[in-house]
Amino acid sequence: MHKRFIAVTVFLISFSSFAQTGYEKAIADVEPKVIEWRRDFHKNPELSNREFKTAEKIAAHLKSLGLKVQTGVAHTGVIGILEGKRPGKVIALRADIDALPVTERVDLPFKSTVTTTFRGQDTGVMHACGHDTHIAILMGVAEVLSKNNDFAGTIKFIFQPAEEGAPPGEEGGAELMVKEGVLDNPKVEAVFGLHIGSSQPIGTIAYKPKGMMAASQSFEITVKGKQTHGSAPWGGVDPIMASVKIIDGLQTLISRETELTKEAAVLSIGKITSGVRSNIIPEEATIIGTLRTLDVGMQKQINKRMKEMVPAIAAAYRAEATIEIERGYPVTYNDPGLTAQMLPSLEKAAGKGRVFEIKAITGAEDFSFFAQEVPGLYFFLGGKALNDNSPAPHHTPDFRIDESGMILGVKAFIHLTLDYLGE
Repeated sequence: MHKRFIAVTVFLISFSSFAQTGYEKAIADVEPKVIEWRRDFHKNPELSNREFKTAEKIAAHLKSLGLKVQTGVAHTGVIGILEGKRPGKVIALRADIDALPVTERVDLPFKSTVTTTFRGQDTGVMHACGHDTHIAILMGVAEVLSKNNDFAGTIKFIFQPAEEGAPPGEEGGAELMVKEGVLDNPKVEAVFGLHIGSSQPIGTIAYKPKGMMAASQSFEITVKGKQTHGSAPWGGVDPIMASVKIIDGLQTLISRETELTKEAAVLSIGKITSGVRSNIIPEEATIIGTLRTLDVGMQKQINKRMKEMVPAIAAAYRAEATIEIERGYPVTYNDPGLTAQMLPSLEKAAGKGRVFEIKAITGAEDFSFFAQEVPGLYFFLGGKALNDNSPAPHHTPDFRIDESGMILGVKAFIHLTLDYLGE
């Protein structure tokens, strides 16, 4: 027994030493590369399902590490498979890779100057949600683990396109990846993902068991009236006036018909389009918006009432209206058992007191499609500089991230991976 104790002690000391001189040193060494990669992706952003050069760079890196690489998954997705030295469990680590139609205002040496036409409008292209950092973090994790693969099991690195939604008429994102079998061959047992946050202090990790992020649905309303001269509105039917009343009515679904003490719900209008000049009442108007819910029953009820209310309000103003509601993203659900199991790993990465539980938020994530298939854990990584008292929100021209927060993402993924595979 005494000899066994000595042997176990020697093993633990050796393992601890390996962890410090192997993984810890490798993590520190890869940080400059992670920052460099992030800056390159930030300077060269690409929209959903159009991440061609982004995918090429990712694939080239994974191939250089000796991973088995698949490209063209769900259009532009990249998969890298790393096998440990011994057989074991299979896990997936995911990063999203697409940018947004936003014109950057942040004055950075690697500022995006890319422009495009999006849904008929000229716009800039920007990584205004931090996906550039997610790519760089996961590339760093792949590099560290490929050079220190003395573990049992297999890691599937998923670089996913179109998290922000596929272009109209196209499929994409996590849902298409699942449909194409990304969680099979080999069969994934658990999936982990992260999202950097501009308002969360660097060096911290936030999480929530069960429903963490809302289900998201986009909707489009078409209102048809009758065109007439602006000086004689009685000669036509005003679709803009009907649209205003529809928008006003939809808000009452949240404020008067939804049990908000049960779960949060948000309905927002993002765009209304109509008309060509000041003195013409147009024939048609289009309204687009988003609905966020954290309860399936609540979502179904609001959808039902939207379909009833929209044509009824339009009819009251002599107009006609139709509404289309997309299926959207489900709730991002963190498996409670997996979350409890891996919480110590997050605490090892960030340190005690720097990992905290939060309430659900009304943002949405298509990581939810992966977590519907296998147990998942999704967490938030701090990206706010300590001296930044007014961080810009995500999806805005002034969005920025403190790059020194990225290395904790690398460390957290590695701790999650090794601890899960070692269980």
